[in-house]
Amino acid sequence: MEQKITTYLWFDHQAEEAATFYTSLFPGSRIVSVQRHGEAGPGEAQKVMMVEFELAGQRFLALNGGPQFTFTEAISLYVNCESQEEVDALWAKLTEGGEESQCGWLKDRWGLSWQIIPRQLPELLQHPDPATAQQVMKAMLGMQKIDIGALRAAAGE
Repeated sequence: MEQKITTYLWFDHQAEEAATFYTSLFPGSRIVSVQRHGEAGPGEAQKVMMVEFELAGQRFLALNGGPQFTFTEAISLYVNCESQEEVDALWAKLTEGGEESQCGWLKDRWGLSWQIIPRQLPELLQHPDPATAQQVMKAMLGMQKIDIGALRAAAGE
């Protein structure tokens, strides 16, 4: 079944590079298609105009639209991670050339914001004991990359 809503990402001129990088990070990901400008434009003939790609079953479109628009933290890609190893690996690769932020957020080298979140974080934040949940929140607020062990320690596990 075709995906009804697709995230559309605007790049200056790095759409293909970004899509290739992103698809290398997640198993089962791939470049679906690359569209190039023709003689009629609007860009230089044969230059990449748009890349359709899939990350872990989710479709995206990346446009080489020029420098008019850039990414902000107002939108991010949330990655639900199964382990600390997955958090660590994605964090290392996505922050290369980018920048770390707080509470599991980062910006990649193109300025796109990501949240690299272990599945244990929302579970611990919804702990039945409100005091425990608050201790987990306090621990998380002091982190850049999320540390599952430190979260569990804050929860008294």
